[in-house]
Amino acid sequence: MSDFGGRTYNSEKLTQDRSPRPQSQTNPKSRPATVSVIAIDGPVASGKTAVGLHLARELGYRVVDTGMMYRAITWLALNRGLDLDDEDALVALAESAIIELDQPGVGGNPTLKINGIDVTSQLRAPEVDRNVSLVSRVPGVRRAMVRRQRGLAAEGRLIMLGRDIGTVVLPDAPLKVYLDASAPVRAARRHKELAEAGINRPEAEILAELEARDKMDRERHSSPLKPADGAITIDTDALSLEDVIERVHEAAVAAP
Repeated sequence: MSDFGGRTYNSEKLTQDRSPRPQSQTNPKSRPATVSVIAIDGPVASGKTAVGLHLARELGYRVVDTGMMYRAITWLALNRGLDLDDEDALVALAESAIIELDQPGVGGNPTLKINGIDVTSQLRAPEVDRNVSLVSRVPGVRRAMVRRQRGLAAEGRLIMLGRDIGTVVLPDAPLKVYLDASAPVRAARRHKELAEAGINRPEAEILAELEARDKMDRERHSSPLKPADGAITIDTDALSLEDVIERVHEAAVAAP
Protein backbone atom coordinates (compact mmCIF):
# COMPACT_ATOMS: atom_id res chain seq x y z
CA MET A 1 0.00 0.00 0.00
CA SER A 2 1.17 3.56 -0.74
CA ASP A 3 -0.23 6.85 0.49
CA PHE A 4 0.17 10.30 -1.04
CA GLY A 5 -1.78 13.45 -0.25
CA GLY A 6 -4.20 11.61 2.03
CA ARG A 7 -5.22 9.07 -0.64
CA THR A 8 -4.26 5.41 -0.32
CA TYR A 9 -3.53 3.09 -3.23
CA ASN A 10 -3.10 -0.64 -3.37
CA SER A 11 -0.01 -1.30 -5.52
CA GLU A 12 -1.47 -4.32 -7.30
CA LYS A 13 -4.83 -2.68 -7.91
CA LEU A 14 -3.23 0.50 -9.19
CA THR A 15 -1.07 -1.49 -11.58
CA GLN A 16 -4.17 -3.17 -12.98
CA ASP A 17 -6.20 0.03 -13.14
CA ARG A 18 -3.46 1.87 -15.02
CA SER A 19 -3.51 -0.41 -18.07
CA PRO A 20 -2.97 1.35 -21.41
CA ARG A 21 -5.96 3.32 -22.64
CA PRO A 22 -6.62 4.97 -26.02
CA GLN A 23 -5.02 8.41 -26.05
CA SER A 24 -4.82 11.33 -28.41
CA GLN A 25 -1.77 11.43 -30.64
CA THR A 26 -1.12 14.95 -29.31
CA ASN A 27 -0.80 13.61 -25.78
CA PRO A 28 2.91 13.06 -24.91
CA LYS A 29 1.99 9.82 -23.13
CA SER A 30 0.79 8.36 -26.44
CA ARG A 31 4.49 8.07 -27.40
CA PRO A 32 6.79 5.47 -25.81
CA ALA A 33 9.58 6.61 -23.50
CA THR A 34 12.96 6.50 -25.20
CA VAL A 35 15.23 7.76 -22.41
CA SER A 36 17.78 5.14 -21.42
CA VAL A 37 17.85 6.02 -17.73
CA ILE A 38 15.59 7.96 -15.36
CA ALA A 39 17.30 9.23 -12.18
CA ILE A 40 14.95 9.89 -9.25
CA ASP A 41 16.40 11.51 -6.13
CA GLY A 42 14.93 12.88 -2.93
CA PRO A 43 14.99 12.58 0.86
CA VAL A 44 13.78 9.51 2.73
CA ALA A 45 10.03 8.78 2.34
CA SER A 46 9.54 11.37 -0.40
CA GLY A 47 7.89 8.73 -2.60
CA LYS A 48 10.83 7.59 -4.74
CA THR A 49 10.22 3.86 -4.30
CA ALA A 50 6.46 3.93 -4.88
CA VAL A 51 6.80 6.15 -7.95
CA GLY A 52 9.77 4.23 -9.33
CA LEU A 53 8.07 0.83 -9.00
CA HIS A 54 4.84 1.91 -10.67
CA LEU A 55 6.64 3.80 -13.43
CA ALA A 56 8.94 0.86 -14.12
CA ARG A 57 5.93 -1.40 -14.65
CA GLU A 58 4.28 1.11 -16.97
CA LEU A 59 7.39 1.66 -19.09
CA GLY A 60 8.79 -1.86 -18.93
CA TYR A 61 12.01 -0.63 -17.29
CA ARG A 62 14.09 -2.20 -14.54
CA VAL A 63 14.27 -0.40 -11.20
CA VAL A 64 17.24 -0.08 -8.86
CA ASP A 65 16.73 1.36 -5.38
CA THR A 66 20.25 2.36 -4.35
CA GLY A 67 19.09 3.04 -0.79
CA MET A 68 18.54 -0.70 -0.40
CA MET A 69 22.20 -1.24 -1.27
CA TYR A 70 23.42 1.09 1.47
CA ARG A 71 20.98 -0.41 3.95
CA ALA A 72 22.24 -3.89 3.09
CA ILE A 73 25.85 -2.87 3.78
CA THR A 74 24.70 -1.32 7.08
CA TRP A 75 22.84 -4.50 8.02
CA LEU A 76 25.90 -6.62 7.24
CA ALA A 77 28.19 -4.33 9.26
CA LEU A 78 25.85 -4.51 12.25
CA ASN A 79 25.44 -8.26 11.84
CA ARG A 80 29.21 -8.70 11.95
CA GLY A 81 29.61 -6.35 14.89
CA LEU A 82 31.84 -3.90 13.03
CA ASP A 83 32.77 -0.57 14.58
CA LEU A 84 30.84 1.90 12.42
CA ASP A 85 33.55 4.50 13.05
CA ASP A 86 36.11 2.21 11.38
CA GLU A 87 35.95 3.55 7.84
CA ASP A 88 38.58 1.14 6.51
CA ALA A 89 36.56 -1.84 7.71
CA LEU A 90 33.36 -0.45 6.19
CA VAL A 91 35.04 0.19 2.83
CA ALA A 92 36.51 -3.32 2.76
CA LEU A 93 33.05 -4.71 3.54
CA ALA A 94 31.40 -2.66 0.77
CA GLU A 95 34.01 -3.67 -1.79
CA SER A 96 33.81 -7.40 -1.01
CA ALA A 97 30.08 -7.86 -0.42
CA ILE A 98 28.08 -9.65 -3.10
CA ILE A 99 24.81 -7.78 -3.67
CA GLU A 100 21.99 -9.28 -5.74
CA LEU A 101 18.99 -7.11 -6.67
CA ASP A 102 15.95 -8.98 -7.98
CA GLN A 103 13.30 -7.19 -9.98
CA PRO A 104 9.77 -7.12 -8.51
CA GLY A 105 6.83 -9.01 -9.96
CA VAL A 106 3.44 -7.37 -10.57
CA GLY A 107 2.26 -5.78 -7.33
CA GLY A 108 5.47 -6.75 -5.53
CA ASN A 109 8.61 -5.07 -4.30
CA PRO A 110 12.24 -5.69 -5.25
CA THR A 111 14.23 -8.07 -3.08
CA LEU A 112 17.88 -7.90 -2.12
CA LYS A 113 20.39 -10.55 -1.13
CA ILE A 114 23.79 -9.81 0.35
CA ASN A 115 26.32 -12.62 0.36
CA GLY A 116 23.49 -14.98 -0.52
CA ILE A 117 21.20 -13.91 2.36
CA ASP A 118 17.81 -12.36 1.59
CA VAL A 119 17.78 -9.33 3.90
CA THR A 120 14.82 -7.49 2.32
CA SER A 121 12.70 -7.74 5.47
CA GLN A 122 15.56 -6.42 7.64
CA LEU A 123 16.35 -3.27 5.70
CA ARG A 124 13.81 -1.08 7.54
CA ALA A 125 14.75 -2.35 11.00
CA PRO A 126 15.22 0.47 13.56
CA GLU A 127 18.93 -0.26 14.03
CA VAL A 128 19.48 -0.01 10.27
CA ASP A 129 17.46 3.22 10.12
CA ARG A 130 19.59 4.73 12.88
CA ASN A 131 22.93 3.80 11.35
CA VAL A 132 22.59 3.86 7.56
CA SER A 133 23.67 7.51 7.32
CA LEU A 134 26.83 6.75 9.28
CA VAL A 135 27.73 4.05 6.77
CA SER A 136 26.58 5.78 3.59
CA ARG A 137 28.51 8.98 4.29
CA VAL A 138 31.87 7.14 4.14
CA PRO A 139 33.45 8.18 0.79
CA GLY A 140 34.97 4.75 0.11
CA VAL A 141 31.64 3.03 0.69
CA ARG A 142 29.95 5.41 -1.73
CA ARG A 143 32.66 4.87 -4.35
CA ALA A 144 32.19 1.10 -4.13
CA MET A 145 28.42 1.41 -4.53
CA VAL A 146 28.64 4.00 -7.33
CA ARG A 147 30.80 1.67 -9.43
CA ARG A 148 28.12 -1.02 -9.20
CA GLN A 149 25.30 1.43 -9.86
CA ARG A 150 26.94 2.82 -13.01
CA GLY A 151 27.45 -0.70 -14.28
CA LEU A 152 23.74 -1.42 -13.91
CA ALA A 153 22.80 1.87 -15.61
CA ALA A 154 25.04 1.10 -18.59
CA GLU A 155 22.61 -1.68 -19.55
CA GLY A 156 19.88 0.94 -20.18
CA ARG A 157 16.08 1.03 -19.76
CA LEU A 158 16.43 1.57 -16.05
CA ILE A 159 15.00 3.76 -13.29
CA MET A 160 17.51 4.43 -10.52
CA LEU A 161 16.39 5.76 -7.15
CA GLY A 162 18.56 7.43 -4.51
CA ARG A 163 19.92 10.64 -3.07
CA ASP A 164 22.82 11.40 -5.39
CA ILE A 165 21.88 9.71 -8.66
CA GLY A 166 21.48 12.88 -10.72
CA THR A 167 24.30 14.75 -8.99
CA VAL A 168 27.01 12.09 -8.72
CA VAL A 169 26.15 8.61 -9.96
CA LEU A 170 24.58 9.54 -13.30
CA PRO A 171 25.02 13.30 -13.84
CA ASP A 172 24.44 12.83 -17.58
CA ALA A 173 21.14 10.95 -17.15
CA PRO A 174 18.71 12.15 -19.85
CA LEU A 175 15.95 12.64 -17.26
CA LYS A 176 16.57 13.71 -13.68
CA VAL A 177 13.75 14.08 -11.14
CA TYR A 178 13.87 15.31 -7.55
CA LEU A 179 10.90 14.37 -5.34
CA ASP A 180 10.43 16.34 -2.13
CA ALA A 181 7.94 16.59 0.73
CA SER A 182 7.83 18.18 4.18
CA ALA A 183 9.31 16.22 7.09
CA PRO A 184 5.96 15.68 8.92
CA VAL A 185 4.32 14.31 5.77
CA ARG A 186 7.24 11.98 5.12
CA ALA A 187 7.24 10.79 8.74
CA ALA A 188 3.54 9.95 8.49
CA ARG A 189 4.14 8.00 5.29
CA ARG A 190 7.03 6.04 6.80
CA HIS A 191 5.00 5.33 9.96
CA LYS A 192 2.19 3.86 7.86
CA GLU A 193 4.60 1.90 5.67
CA LEU A 194 6.29 0.35 8.72
CA ALA A 195 2.94 -0.41 10.39
CA GLU A 196 1.80 -2.29 7.29
CA ALA A 197 5.02 -4.29 7.49
CA GLY A 198 4.27 -5.17 11.12
CA ILE A 199 6.78 -2.70 12.61
CA ASN A 200 5.11 -0.41 15.14
CA ARG A 201 7.13 2.68 16.03
CA PRO A 202 5.98 6.07 17.41
CA GLU A 203 5.55 8.62 14.63
CA ALA A 204 7.34 11.26 16.71
CA GLU A 205 10.39 8.99 16.95
CA ILE A 206 10.35 8.43 13.20
CA LEU A 207 10.11 12.18 12.59
CA ALA A 208 13.08 12.92 14.86
CA GLU A 209 15.21 10.26 13.13
CA LEU A 210 14.11 11.46 9.69
CA GLU A 211 15.07 15.07 10.48
CA ALA A 212 18.45 13.91 11.79
CA ARG A 213 18.93 11.84 8.62
CA ASP A 214 18.00 14.82 6.44
CA LYS A 215 20.56 17.02 8.20
CA MET A 216 23.31 14.43 7.84
CA ASP A 217 22.46 13.70 4.19
CA ARG A 218 22.40 17.38 3.23
CA GLU A 219 25.53 18.38 5.13
CA ARG A 220 27.79 15.40 4.40
CA HIS A 221 30.97 16.23 2.52
CA SER A 222 30.66 13.34 0.05
CA SER A 223 27.62 13.46 -2.28
CA PRO A 224 25.31 15.74 -0.26
CA LEU A 225 21.58 15.50 -0.91
CA LYS A 226 20.39 18.24 -3.28
CA PRO A 227 18.52 18.56 -6.59
CA ALA A 228 20.74 17.93 -9.62
CA ASP A 229 21.30 20.61 -12.24
CA GLY A 230 18.48 20.35 -14.75
CA ALA A 231 16.33 18.15 -12.52
CA ILE A 232 12.55 18.43 -12.48
CA THR A 233 11.57 19.11 -8.85
CA ILE A 234 8.17 17.85 -7.66
CA ASP A 235 6.77 18.65 -4.19
CA THR A 236 4.60 15.62 -3.38
CA ASP A 237 2.98 16.96 -0.19
CA ALA A 238 -0.43 17.62 -1.74
CA LEU A 239 -0.22 15.21 -4.68
CA SER A 240 -1.59 11.70 -5.01
CA LEU A 241 0.70 8.87 -6.00
CA GLU A 242 -1.05 8.73 -9.38
CA ASP A 243 -0.47 12.47 -9.90
CA VAL A 244 3.27 12.12 -9.34
CA ILE A 245 3.54 9.06 -11.57
CA GLU A 246 1.67 10.97 -14.29
CA ARG A 247 4.07 13.92 -14.12
CA VAL A 248 7.21 11.80 -14.27
CA HIS A 249 5.73 9.62 -17.02
CA GLU A 250 4.95 12.66 -19.14
CA ALA A 251 8.48 13.98 -18.60
CA ALA A 252 9.92 10.60 -19.62
CA VAL A 253 8.10 10.47 -22.95
CA ALA A 254 8.73 14.16 -23.67
CA ALA A 255 12.48 13.92 -23.03
CA PRO A 256 14.73 13.92 -26.14
